Amino acid sequence: MSAAKQGGRGAAPSPVVNIALSKGRIIEEGLPLLARAGITPSEDPARSRKLILDTNLPDVKLTIIRAADVPTYVRFGAADLGVAGKDVLMEYEGDGLYELMDLGIARCRLMVAEPAGLAARDDPKSWTRVRVATKYVNISRRHFAAKGIQTDIIKLYGSMELAPLVGLSERIVDLVSTGNTLKANGLVEVEHVADISAWLVANKAAMKMKRDAVKAVVDRIAAALG
Repeated sequence: MSAAKQGGRGAAPSPVVNIALSKGRIIEEGLPLLARAGITPSEDPARSRKLILDTNLPDVKLTIIRAADVPTYVRFGAADLGVAGKDVLMEYEGDGLYELMDLGIARCRLMVAEPAGLAARDDPKSWTRVRVATKYVNISRRHFAAKGIQTDIIKLYGSMELAPLVGLSERIVDLVSTGNTLKANGLVEVEHVADISAWLVANKAAMKMKRDAVKAVVDRIAAALG
């Protein structure tokens, strides 16, 4: 007997998989990767005012949010998958998500930097106490604590390079890509904290409740990475 005769119902629709992305380098480098995986947004995120975009796949949607919010959206199930920088994941203190794979995009490095004049006579191995400005409070605290260095941390949300120039702090902890912004402001890299790239993360519950649908998307992305 057909499903229609049994109850007038067809096959259950496939659950929708929502992928959280952030504007900037992650979406700029992430969209070509998704395209190779056969997933393209129905509208250009750079032009659209919509925050939730349909894609060419009826069961996949993209949600555009702030980079720092990606782990939170994924953790609480507002998104099933997300693309987040390793810096964001390292700074985020929470569970409820899996780090599935390094996507190898949006590469940069997290560094300690200071004015060139200070660096000329400074040796990081001699540090016992430092004052740093950064938005990466948790990462910085762990990094320096592991070296037995006491820290005074000033949290900022932007223009880190300005802090040493106006005497707010001696050093900064920030992402560095080309190093041109540091150089333009008379700063130099003096200590490496971590290499950074974007990772695919998943909601733990979605990996169980939407297992087949989520796995299909993850497999597409993995295949696109080669």
